[in-house]
Amino acid sequence: MKMLFTFRPALLDSLKNYSARDFYADLPAGITVGIVALPLSMALAIASGLPPQVGLFAAVIAGLCISVFGGSKVQIGGPAGAFVPLLAPIVMKHGPEALVACALMAGVLLLVLGACQLGSLIKYIPFPVVMGFTSGIAIIIISTQIRDFFGLPEKLPSDFIGKLQTVAVNFHPNWPTVLLGTLCTLAIWHWPKKIGHRLPGSMVIVVLAGLASYLFDWPDKFGIQTLGTQFGDMPRTLPMPHWPALSFDEWRGLIPAAMTIAVLGAIESLLSAVVSDGMIDDRHNSNQELMGQGIANIAMGIFGCMPATGVIARTATNVRCGGRTPVAGIIHSLTVLVILVVAAPLAKHIPMAALSAVLIVVSLRMGEWHRFRRLNRWPRSDVAVFLCAFSLTVCIDLPTAVGASLILASALLVGRLSELTQVHADEYIAAQGADGKPVSGKLPNGVMVFRIFGAFFFGAADKLETSLRRAGELPEVLILRMGDVLALDATGLDALEDLLEKLRIKKKELILCGPRSQPLFALTRAGLIDRIGEENIRGDVDGAIERAQEILAAKQPGKK
Repeated sequence: MKMLFTFRPALLDSLKNYSARDFYADLPAGITVGIVALPLSMALAIASGLPPQVGLFAAVIAGLCISVFGGSKVQIGGPAGAFVPLLAPIVMKHGPEALVACALMAGVLLLVLGACQLGSLIKYIPFPVVMGFTSGIAIIIISTQIRDFFGLPEKLPSDFIGKLQTVAVNFHPNWPTVLLGTLCTLAIWHWPKKIGHRLPGSMVIVVLAGLASYLFDWPDKFGIQTLGTQFGDMPRTLPMPHWPALSFDEWRGLIPAAMTIAVLGAIESLLSAVVSDGMIDDRHNSNQELMGQGIANIAMGIFGCMPATGVIARTATNVRCGGRTPVAGIIHSLTVLVILVVAAPLAKHIPMAALSAVLIVVSLRMGEWHRFRRLNRWPRSDVAVFLCAFSLTVCIDLPTAVGASLILASALLVGRLSELTQVHADEYIAAQGADGKPVSGKLPNGVMVFRIFGAFFFGAADKLETSLRRAGELPEVLILRMGDVLALDATGLDALEDLLEKLRIKKKELILCGPRSQPLFALTRAGLIDRIGEENIRGDVDGAIERAQEILAAKQPGKK
């Protein structure tokens, strides 16, 4: 692996020619995004099974680290909806400390990936996989809001199927809560776009709902749950650093979950960076972005918070509001911090149904619902991968969905590539006449020519053996035309080695014609060029036929 460590955050380049004009553009953008992030961060923390202040801590600390150390000029970091299906089961099964450990390990992994220049590998994850689990995540997030939206008294299982079964058997909603949640959802959904960039609907609705709850005493009169009734008062200071109190076996058992968080965080952040690049006509540094994400999640682990990543919705809001440098992201974090310090005591009056409405709207907008209408136009293999990622995300869990859909996508890709690889026998060859013009000639007796098209790899190496078997007995001289072979892997090398061995046992010869650079390098490195003989490697078919005639002449009786 090529290791070329470079560490240059986008903030350094942005500050070179930073002016007062830039600051006046970043200031309102950062404040607006901070206001947007406030209710969303609390809602995501609650959906993950954590107290609401943990989401605010993550928005402040992770958002600051991502803006300071990341590779994108306008990336906004913090809690992400994509993490909810991962984090909630971890918290329910292992507790909050396990989630802190996962954030720490994921951060180290992201930092290593960025330092090893592996940021570009994320782009090789197939589009149907990303779209499939994104839509599945939207369904999972909506399912986490069933209890708060309907005001159900009992806790629900963490898995989607378990929630449906519990609700089907025991469904006793609090109708005032349902009415409030419905009104808040409709109000946020239909909030005017013209003022939404400067005055976010989610923040306005949450503040109005909290104010009404305080003035009319909704918890006592109607049984509507608020942050205060469920979590008590919110702290007004950031948490102190501490190390997760877990045993070695517990750390080891959390490694798969941490790896999934790292991969998902990398995908989410780099997708967000790509989207923002198109909006501001810039290009981010993917490896630096991963290192920034890694530092942010290490900080999350040290301060006892939830994993964080770059978020598309908040990043897009930042750009639309005029943000052009990481300073806007820093201002966003400071805005959340100031609101946390000043207004934390008032947050206890916010109804849970209002925060639930925020997440429901976010989920409805993040789901790739229009993709379902286009499935009949996609290749069947991509449809299978999309539905695999979607259904497994909803019915089982996200790590299983990502792993299974990637395996399925890889298997289908190998199948498609192997179909493109063809092996054909040439009965006639195009040779060059005495006048220099191409002429068609029949092959000499005892010579067979096979032409290989495409990649000669593990998915298609058996095609050569199948073609030779159909041709009957092996000829005295076998010519393989490899000018159209784009790539050769270890399985292809093994197939050629077996073929050479069979020919040598029967005292027959193999000639390779026109191999390209990658197959030639692979053959040389494997030692096959020496075994075949350099004299049996020819650049064109004319040379290969000439060499075959020399071999046949040498085999004639009485010929020395």
